Amino acid sequence: MTEPHFVRTTRASYDAIAADYADRYRDELAGKALDQALINAFAELVRDAGAGPVADMGCGLGDVAAYLHGLNLPVFGIDLSPNMVALARQTYPELRFHVGSMTSIDLPDGVLGGITALYSTIHVPDEQLPDVFAELHRVLTPGGHVLLAFQAGDEHLHLAERFGHTIALDCYWRRPDTVAELLGKAGLVMHAQAVREPNETEKLPRAFLLARKPE
Repeated sequence: MTEPHFVRTTRASYDAIAADYADRYRDELAGKALDQALINAFAELVRDAGAGPVADMGCGLGDVAAYLHGLNLPVFGIDLSPNMVALARQTYPELRFHVGSMTSIDLPDGVLGGITALYSTIHVPDEQLPDVFAELHRVLTPGGHVLLAFQAGDEHLHLAERFGHTIALDCYWRRPDTVAELLGKAGLVMHAQAVREPNETEKLPRAFLLARKPE
């Protein structure tokens, strides 16, 4: 299968900025009590279902996977960028991290009890998002849960430079209702939606969507 163009450009962009990104955003989850509470709720639902491991899609530096591991969930991370995966392995050698894409997940059907994708679907173009959600549905076991987080808005942002590096990174801010509708079309049932206001370092509200694959 031909790899989508946005996958190649996103990978190359994060490979270029990985070290600088780590210096800036390492342990980004710390101090975000509401974000942690939502992840805690996701983890409790996955544990209660007893339905298999969790994959953190677009795991980046591995901080979310490490947080889930601290909640006693079996978890591994997947990211497009080999350089980001290398940093995650270096920081959390006790966890598994793999290079891969949400567009074509190298897993059999129905093996995951949960999926987190925090700020990773923002790089998926609108026309590709239904296929990505269908892929998430495919690898989830019946009763499995998915937690998405993304910037809430209507803007398409193209970044040609970051941390002094030339990149080609597209970001898509979306309305929660729009994303919820697409999840429903992929066969995932909405469980909860939450939107929090931006903190002092953020510009846009943050949306969290929790959905599940029916039993």
